[in-house]
Amino acid sequence: MTISEQIKVLCVRSDISVAELARRVGTTPQNFNSKMKRESFTIADLECIAKAVGCSFERYFVLRDGDKV
Repeated sequence: MTISEQIKVLCVRSDISVAELARRVGTTPQNFNSKMKRESFTIADLECIAKAVGCSFERYFVLRDGDKV
């Protein structure tokens, strides 16, 4: 699943539109949709999105032995 697909699921589960999420993170729906089409979100963007909907964003690599980096 792409990050844009995950963001759409997040919006559905949070009962907000993608346009509303864009406004909450301080951008226009047009700019946000462009970022979604390009898949050009930074880690900081994703953390801001999580904060805007009241959830957390976790990022890590999982090694073969199960350790997270």
